[in-house]
Amino acid sequence: MVDNFSTRTDQSRPAAPTLEQVAERAGVSRSTASRAINGGLRVSPEALSAVEAAVADLGYTPNRAARSLVTRRTDSIALVVPEPDERVLSDPFFAGTLNGLSTSLADSDIQVVLVIARPGESERTIRYLRNGHVDGAIVVSHHRDDELDRALLSSRVPNVFVGRPLSASDEDVQYVDTDNTEGGRLATQHLIDRGCRRIATIAGPQDMSAGIDRLAGWRQAMDASGLDQSAVVHGDFTITSGAHAARDLLTRFPDVDGIFIASDLMATGALGVLAELGRDVPDDVAVVGYDNLGVAASTTPPLTSVIQPVVAMARAAGARLLDQLHGAPTAEPLIFAPELVVRASA
Repeated sequence: MVDNFSTRTDQSRPAAPTLEQVAERAGVSRSTASRAINGGLRVSPEALSAVEAAVADLGYTPNRAARSLVTRRTDSIALVVPEPDERVLSDPFFAGTLNGLSTSLADSDIQVVLVIARPGESERTIRYLRNGHVDGAIVVSHHRDDELDRALLSSRVPNVFVGRPLSASDEDVQYVDTDNTEGGRLATQHLIDRGCRRIATIAGPQDMSAGIDRLAGWRQAMDASGLDQSAVVHGDFTITSGAHAARDLLTRFPDVDGIFIASDLMATGALGVLAELGRDVPDDVAVVGYDNLGVAASTTPPLTSVIQPVVAMARAAGARLLDQLHGAPTAEPLIFAPELVVRASA
């Protein structure tokens, strides 16, 4: 009975219009109709207009698989995130990245495929990107050992990095970033100008350019003021790591009066530990974070933070990838200037 029902349903459904019917309605050859639908190359304006009208009249929908054979395009790009699943789903940085990238693609037919490259799975991700499943890739939160920058440079896959890759020169790779060194210096100088003299830092991971550069900025400001640079601990840009690092820091350096923390999520964890230990913020310890994403305004107290314009960076990366897909030459790295937003924590 099920088979009979299926047959009757299939027979009652009108057949989808074909490319041949579009060509006939437009008064052009099948190959001309195909070229018009797949980009309009070598098609006169009159023929293109006739084919577009026929497509609209008939309600024709191109076969995407057949179209890919003609154009060698998938009309999709990968957003590659080399982080664990739970980090991607919980960190507001990635939500901002998706927002900016989607905005840059709003006027195109290109779709975004999220590729979570879990630790240890770089080879599988690289194989996926090289095998023609997507037209290009945006890579964010890149780590040195992922080797995605080297693999993409050796392939023909158009790509743009959000954040400076560590193993490629500026001439080799396209990327957008914030001046993280200046941002770290700006944050630390604010603590110095406030009167702090025993200033520590909870630095980010040293296998990422953001972690390396923000620590370098802290050192620049401390060196210029002749302050001791021994109070350094590390986290991985998560709330939990910030809490662990803060507890370690205050055990080893109980006299700190200011802390530059290399991400707002780590600062959120640190603020909880400071409150638990009875250290008033900012009277006992002033705190400056980095990112200025939504969490900064909702901490207790609200967090002074360096702006990382994640949405604008992702939007710029998307625009640059579109330019590559249209044959534009490699562009110089785009570096955004950091700004400090002062709130109650400092």
